[in-house]
Amino acid sequence: MKTRRQLLASLPAAGAFSLAARTSLVAASTPPRGRIIRGALSGRTIVVPELDSPPMPQISASGMVSDDTEISSLPGLDPQRGHPDVLSHRLKLGLLIPATNTTMEAELWSILTRASQVEGLDGIGLHTANVVTPRPVLKTAADLEAYKTQFLSGLKEALKQGLLAQPHSLILGMSLEHILDDLAALKAPVADLEQQSGLFCATWHDAAVAALAAFKARRIGLLTPFDANGNRNARKIFTALGFEVVSTFGFACANALHIAHVPDEAKQAAITRHLATPANKLDAIVQCGTNMSITRVAEALEPTLGIPLIGINLALLWYALRELGYVSPVNGIGRLWREF
Repeated sequence: MKTRRQLLASLPAAGAFSLAARTSLVAASTPPRGRIIRGALSGRTIVVPELDSPPMPQISASGMVSDDTEISSLPGLDPQRGHPDVLSHRLKLGLLIPATNTTMEAELWSILTRASQVEGLDGIGLHTANVVTPRPVLKTAADLEAYKTQFLSGLKEALKQGLLAQPHSLILGMSLEHILDDLAALKAPVADLEQQSGLFCATWHDAAVAALAAFKARRIGLLTPFDANGNRNARKIFTALGFEVVSTFGFACANALHIAHVPDEAKQAAITRHLATPANKLDAIVQCGTNMSITRVAEALEPTLGIPLIGINLALLWYALRELGYVSPVNGIGRLWREF
């Protein structure tokens, strides 16, 4: 695994890039220029659009006004210079999550709030777009199939909504292994998102691989909100990704909304009694399900577990920032952020 200094050194100089080839889905709202970087973790080519090209902000023809008097200029405002988004001046992330998810945005903002105190990580913000899932029931196999259809068919509309804020990149906030048990099928909707938007999209399957690689972990346990079928899917996906899934624990939530209501005490009990046992000899525990918070549990248990607890929300944001070259460590949100 590269050091942070090596990751930064590996990034090439920014270069001009034309976004004219983007599809009609985003052509009306995309900026004309950007820069090309190499993903610090994956090595892939990533386009980071230029969002502050002047005039920014555009001023209407009537000009600024004080009461009814036109004001031609004002100290601190020069649209021809190109001003960044005040609160997201470093990076604006588009977050695509199910409409029933009440956890992920809050958890990511809690991380970003802490990270904002670290040099180089201030000015990073989120813009959330919801994937409408009007029937989040997960009691039967038929329910799960219906939920899969809802989510996948709703992604394009959510993307359209999210792109209106002109983010620099995207995060897909969903455990797709819950509804898709084939690696190729899991990657297909992500490829569509990137093709339609022209943006880099951070995904759980990529983030998990990078996080586990950082710890050199192979034998893993899975903590999920899924039922037995969902856990089988997750086991299959993580096995296909190259890991040995030793044990799984699923809370079998019958409604996607209810996942956010699983108490931290129950998560801790599942981890200590069923996953992190001497017999399992795990290298790491991986938590799936973006509507199930894990930050406080990770901070409480990692010092005594002796192995990392990699939560999906923690890892997704970590991966998105590290991949884009933001490599400063952050304390208080688990070993992954502190050590890599």
